[in-house]
Amino acid sequence: MWRDNLRGIFYIAMKDMRTYYLKPPSISWGTVFPIAWIMAFYLRNPQNFAELVPGLIAMTALFSTTAAEAVVINFELRLGTLERLLLAPIGLSAVLLGKITGGAIFGFIMTAIVTLSSVFILGLHPDIFLLLLILIPSLFVFSSLGALLCVLVKEVFEAQTLLNLPRFVMIFLCGVVYPISKMPDVLKCLAYALPLTYTVNGLRQAFQSISQSNALFIDFFTIDFLVLVCLSVLFTLAAIKMLSKRVE
Repeated sequence: MWRDNLRGIFYIAMKDMRTYYLKPPSISWGTVFPIAWIMAFYLRNPQNFAELVPGLIAMTALFSTTAAEAVVINFELRLGTLERLLLAPIGLSAVLLGKITGGAIFGFIMTAIVTLSSVFILGLHPDIFLLLLILIPSLFVFSSLGALLCVLVKEVFEAQTLLNLPRFVMIFLCGVVYPISKMPDVLKCLAYALPLTYTVNGLRQAFQSISQSNALFIDFFTIDFLVLVCLSVLFTLAAIKMLSKRVE
């Protein structure tokens, strides 16, 4: 059974990549918006552009993973294709994990392009292992968040509207362009309740030239990693539960 589920997750992810993600609208929404946003701040202060790179990567991960995730499930529920997937010898959780994995894979591709471009153009030297260690759970967090918000509503346009709220809130509150340390205490508490904060913090540490033997550095990075893993599991379980109610 577990082999059937793994096979189903893989093929569903690949099917979604071909059908939804590798299309001009998804590619443009996942990359053009974050780049345009960051370029606006670059033109204002070009000398400190390297400091914005972790935020650019985090935004690309957020927008690329959720580019189509918020519409895929509801769209297929309306067409009846999701029910046909359930006729295969796989569970509902495997179907949803396939959807989430497809979004995460697409996000990884788009984020890798932006990251490599930034590293080569600006001559940065991030720790690749730490970069992947924070990026991979982040992609699954954002993809599972998109899936969860998608199953909370019935219409495609409702899912898109609902997802835009946390996305734009996270842009302003999660340290992408403005340091959290300079925010009021109320906004700091809200910022640390949002997943993008831990992605930005982790990516910044991956780009810093601090020795990994530094105990404080390791503690902070471990916290970011563990929070992202926990949020990914939480969003995925919640989405599975909500989807099961939708298809009953």
